[in-house]
Amino acid sequence: MIKRVKSKANFIEIEHKILDFWDAKSIFEKRRKINSNNEHWSFIDGPITANNPMGVHHAWGRTLKDLYNRYKSMNGFDLRYQQGFDCQGLWVEVEVEKELGFKSKKDIEEFGIEKFVKMCKDRVEKYSTIQTEQSKRLGYWMDWDNSYFTMSDENNYTIWSFLKQLFEEGKIYRGSDVVPWSGRSGTSYSQMEIIEGRKLVSHKSVFVRFPLKDRDNEFLLVWTTTPWTLTSNVIAGVNGNLEYVKIKTPDGSIYYIADENLNFKRLEKQFKEKKQWIEGLPKLKTISQIFKERGGFEIVGKVLGKDMVGWTYEGPFDNLDAQLEPGGYPIRNDELADKGACGALQHQVVDPGKDNMGSDIVVSGEGTGIVHMAPGCGDIDHKVGKNLNMVSIAPLDEESKFTDKFGWLSGKKATDPNTIDGIINYLKENKFLVYVEDYPHIYPHCWRSGDELVFRLVDEWYINMDWRDEIIKIV
Repeated sequence: MIKRVKSKANFIEIEHKILDFWDAKSIFEKRRKINSNNEHWSFIDGPITANNPMGVHHAWGRTLKDLYNRYKSMNGFDLRYQQGFDCQGLWVEVEVEKELGFKSKKDIEEFGIEKFVKMCKDRVEKYSTIQTEQSKRLGYWMDWDNSYFTMSDENNYTIWSFLKQLFEEGKIYRGSDVVPWSGRSGTSYSQMEIIEGRKLVSHKSVFVRFPLKDRDNEFLLVWTTTPWTLTSNVIAGVNGNLEYVKIKTPDGSIYYIADENLNFKRLEKQFKEKKQWIEGLPKLKTISQIFKERGGFEIVGKVLGKDMVGWTYEGPFDNLDAQLEPGGYPIRNDELADKGACGALQHQVVDPGKDNMGSDIVVSGEGTGIVHMAPGCGDIDHKVGKNLNMVSIAPLDEESKFTDKFGWLSGKKATDPNTIDGIINYLKENKFLVYVEDYPHIYPHCWRSGDELVFRLVDEWYINMDWRDEIIKIV
């Protein structure tokens, strides 16, 4: 006779009943014994961070992993069944910082790095235990007494051994690069972390003029949403195939701008549809409108970008010690230093060419068609500077503050609105500023604190990956 089934299932009761049955009958151990002499199959459990109780997304992932393991087991394979825990990195540190009320890297250093690390490890041990119990409740099958931890000596010694081998093979080298940086954390960020912190914000963008040398009262017109990077400008980029117009204003000044940019309706679609737009911001003006409001202009000539390459100009911050430092600052290029090259003396118009994807770096549309480039403040700028053998000027320290060789800006945080206002006032007083506006765009922020990230030149160790094809074949 079939037993009567309850019309309403008590899932928690059923869950415990099944788990108790598996445990009492040693079902997991018996399953492993059946396949113990068969072909081995190793599934590496991508470790979740032992930082908090598991979330729904973790449970979803672990359920899918368990299904895959069970499928292989049912096909007779002898499985590894080893779960893993990620113990290191910002995720754990952030929670410990919250517990202690810390706001910066300095707070950790004053507290004591050894004590802070111990608290991080204690947190990992606590939540790895909690996550293990949660995983058991899911019905996840693992060898619970044989979990791996990324903070283990075994793991760290393996990494050091791997790095030692790479070093002996000449694959480890020291180099410089511009990376996303958090002044609050005092550390660089990965591209994945940047994605998590991207926000729509409004910044003060500026149209600035660079006086051309040997061309009386003639200027390059450049545009940037990060005025602080102007302190470290070295080159101005044009597209050799674009046509540029010479416009003359009533005071006799001549400005060079990409022809297509003069009447380009900037972010018009975003403004009309109010998508990726900040409520209350006015519609952006065309460059033509900006100059008409300044008294008007007339087009007096045209020139191709390729004919502008090699022109030299004066930068707005050429009086700073950093701009006058031979070989760049703070990372010195000895070869350029021996030639007396510095930022202020290297200012010239270049065609930066194409990026890694084969697209033109300088394009018509947004901006002026002339790109201000600071090799110490931007990834593409840095690569272009290296290719053209230009100096790099990096203005910021680990807290995103200007360093000593930046005069009145030294000690000021680059992303502080007061710092930006000070830079804009300086540009205005020294007759470099043409126009300032509030500009909406997506900008990366620190996922920990919400602070804006900067792009900072750092000196770091790298692995030469010219052997990646070998890895692909093995995998």
